[in-house]
Amino acid sequence: MTSNEIRQKFLDFFKERGHAVVSSSLLVPTDPSVLLTTAGMQQFKPYYLDEVSPYGNRTASVQKCFRTSDIDEVGDETHLTFFEMLGNFSFQGEYFKKEAIEYGYEFITKEMGLKIDYVTIFEGDEKTEVDNESEKIWKELASDIEIKKAGREDNFWGPTGDEGPCGPTTEIYVNGIEIWNIVFNEYNRNKEGDYIKLSKPGIDTGMGLERLVMVMQGKNNIFETDLFASVMEVAENSRIAADHLRGAVFLLADGITPSNSGRGYILRRLLRRVVAKGFGDFMEKTASVVIENYKNFYPELEQNKNKIFEELKKEKEIFDKTLQKGLKEFERGADPFVLFSTYGFPLELTLEIAKEKGIKIDVEKFNEEMKKHQELSRTASAGMFKSGLADTTEETKKLHTATHLLLAALRRVLGGHVVQRGSNITAERLRLDFSHPEKLSDKEKQEVEKIVNEEIKKDLPMICEEMTADEAKEKGALGVFEHKYGEKVKVYAVGGFSREICSGPHADRTGELGKFRIIKEEASSAGVRRIKAVVI
Repeated sequence: MTSNEIRQKFLDFFKERGHAVVSSSLLVPTDPSVLLTTAGMQQFKPYYLDEVSPYGNRTASVQKCFRTSDIDEVGDETHLTFFEMLGNFSFQGEYFKKEAIEYGYEFITKEMGLKIDYVTIFEGDEKTEVDNESEKIWKELASDIEIKKAGREDNFWGPTGDEGPCGPTTEIYVNGIEIWNIVFNEYNRNKEGDYIKLSKPGIDTGMGLERLVMVMQGKNNIFETDLFASVMEVAENSRIAADHLRGAVFLLADGITPSNSGRGYILRRLLRRVVAKGFGDFMEKTASVVIENYKNFYPELEQNKNKIFEELKKEKEIFDKTLQKGLKEFERGADPFVLFSTYGFPLELTLEIAKEKGIKIDVEKFNEEMKKHQELSRTASAGMFKSGLADTTEETKKLHTATHLLLAALRRVLGGHVVQRGSNITAERLRLDFSHPEKLSDKEKQEVEKIVNEEIKKDLPMICEEMTADEAKEKGALGVFEHKYGEKVKVYAVGGFSREICSGPHADRTGELGKFRIIKEEASSAGVRRIKAVVI
């Protein structure tokens, strides 16, 4: 089977079993607890708690994922930065262990025709009990399959953060490789660290497409599969270049651009590793092959290809100019922080070069310098964390409230990559700077205006709650979470439409705003757009 056939077979299998097939979410997550989308369950996270799923309580997806925790392992047989995760999900107790295990077994052995080597289950510890139920289900389903027990580190998932849904897992191994991880969200961990059984448990599964394809196609590593064959050819068989450029294309398509912080830094780090290793000349050609390979399943790649090529070319030109200067400074013994701040060398790249040359780097000193740098940056951009009001008249309160609605509407129309980059509000107009890689079309601006005015017409109350920053994050409030907030923050919410950390003041109800109109949309800086708007 080709990778395209395997993807489709997975979705068809679960569609036939009553699951709604949901498109992949962006690599820029709506979940504020993570920088990038790392798992299929992230877009469904609210439905494991109290929120009602608009898709019903059974879903399946092929999710774009990105993880950097294994970046130093990239190049071996199975590790990647970008990968696709096949997953099926159950909310509110729709189905649980028996059905989830049976689905996994049937798909692997009957649909894929593979033999399961063994499975693992949670062995239990002082916090939660052994997963006897999963063991019993596996034994009844296939008595010939070996069942191994493992501890919390291997066979217990979550929660994300200090509290929330979590539970034991069972993992399926084929050809010695972990293929599928099935998570049983049957507990809720509270702030005190107690595990309380949920009345309505959930299922969250994840299976790496690349690993499954490798096994199905009888290859020794993921880079020999049809997902990588043509990419490897143009990348001169460099596994790191193939992985990094494939990942970069997907990050760029989802609106992330190279920068020295956050998601942009991850992208910059990938591209600069490629250039520093001598593969910069193949960037555009490799990107073309990636787009061609994936455009049918991920149309956003074709739609954004001009922007992708433009950013790759720009980043290569920028780094080419500084690479030689930076290397000379390195030879002279320059501090790694100077290489980072002046020449844009990621610390990891400096460490790689140093290792090749047998030079020891003081990482602790670098981290101290970075901390000072971040504190200065926070002080300089403190306006980003304030309300941005020039005064506190009724007009500015209305415009400030409209800014909240505008940001939420932009995220709905353009995607979850949109975050606030600054604001300024006078008695006459609001100004919002936000992350987005390109000019808004007239249709997009009209849609944003329409959504804001619909929320105004609803005359919704502006609800203010005080809570910790962590609680705000858990509730999905927007905020700059790299910033150190005080013990308590104010969170302003407009129904289920908008929720932000803010210092106020605001209108009492959206109906007070009148009519919202965008008067200008323009570039503010690289990767940042600016909207000026009024309420009349």
